[in-house]
Amino acid sequence: VQLVESGGGLVRPGGSLTLSCAASGFAFKNSTMSWARQPPGKGREWVASIFHDGESYHAASLKGRFAISRDNAKNTVSLQMNSLKPEDTAVYVCAIGGFGNYHYLGQGTQVTVSS
Repeated sequence: VQLVESGGGLVRPGGSLTLSCAASGFAFKNSTMSWARQPPGKGREWVASIFHDGESYHAASLKGRFAISRDNAKNTVSLQMNSLKPEDTAVYVCAIGGFGNYHYLGQGTQVTVSS
């Protein structure tokens, strides 16, 4: 199993980023996938989950700014992040499973929102 995140970086408040996760080694098309994040000095937070058929759910506090999506043909799951705030600074992790019940997590990609 391999989950490789990309797309993180430094962005100014109000900016946007799109994170991607390339998945391999398991039945991606049948798997629920998630994004989670861990802010500095804090515990891991659930961000969003997407079922195999594309039905998605987002943390209430992020709904409207963040959007999870997947491409079953390319075995990728993405997270579009808009109107970023300094409090969105975190390591963002791709995971197999949903709603905090993860079977496997990637290494993560750092997102820093700062002016």
